[in-house]
Amino acid sequence: MVTTAAAGRGRMGERPSTHLLELRADVVIKRYRSWEHRQQEREWSALELLDEHASGLAPTPVSARLTADPPEVVMSRLPGRPLDGPVSSEQAGAVAAAVVRLQESIPRRVLADLPPRAGHPVELLEQVRGWCSKASSAESHPVAAKALTAGTDWAHRPGLTELLHRTDRPVFGTGDGNLSNYLWDGSEVRLVDFEYSGRSDRAYELAEAIEHISAREDGGVDLAAAFEQVELEASEAARSRECRRLLALFWLLRILGTRPDRSPVLIRQAERLLSLL
Repeated sequence: MVTTAAAGRGRMGERPSTHLLELRADVVIKRYRSWEHRQQEREWSALELLDEHASGLAPTPVSARLTADPPEVVMSRLPGRPLDGPVSSEQAGAVAAAVVRLQESIPRRVLADLPPRAGHPVELLEQVRGWCSKASSAESHPVAAKALTAGTDWAHRPGLTELLHRTDRPVFGTGDGNLSNYLWDGSEVRLVDFEYSGRSDRAYELAEAIEHISAREDGGVDLAAAFEQVELEASEAARSRECRRLLALFWLLRILGTRPDRSPVLIRQAERLLSLL
């Protein structure tokens, strides 16, 4: 039996651990430290839906104590290890295929009854605008200062709120693009961690997967290229571009808030945002 904090996994800029995992031979027991977004209900619902509509892609639900303190969900233990470090082209292709399968697995009639995923892009935009007004790059690299200025100007562009508020093709969203949520067993990828899952849209989900800081640090170009091969309609492509800019700015601000120095991570993220803008 091994008990370990699971969320964040020590990656720079991520939210503090929101749960504890108890790993047993055949099951995983997940206990939630935070449940203001009804994480335990979202996770249990996701496991049940995926077990019905995409069997084998995610853990099988075993039991749940959703009103306990702390809430608890028990699920099957999947083979494989979280992706961490450089991602090969084979792994990147498997990740993209698994994510698309997950997004498309839940019928639209069922999706319509699901709550929206936690963290709508318009909510993120409002958060980012607030951070921009308080952020300081005075002691950071000139490239970071340039990116912050450009990003702040973009975040206040007329019409951006309306564009981000629109949704196109509804899909099931995980609510978290962390690279460590993809388990690789040598040939296939399976997905874990559905605390923030719910109804979403493809443009935003793909943007989050591409621009998540864990993918930018460890995924390399192969993972981004694999997701960029997913077919989008013209309206989705335009919205996805703005979502990617939003998420790149979000991560720049997170880095500035935790490591306001001239670190290589800060400079790379600033360059990433500028390239998208």
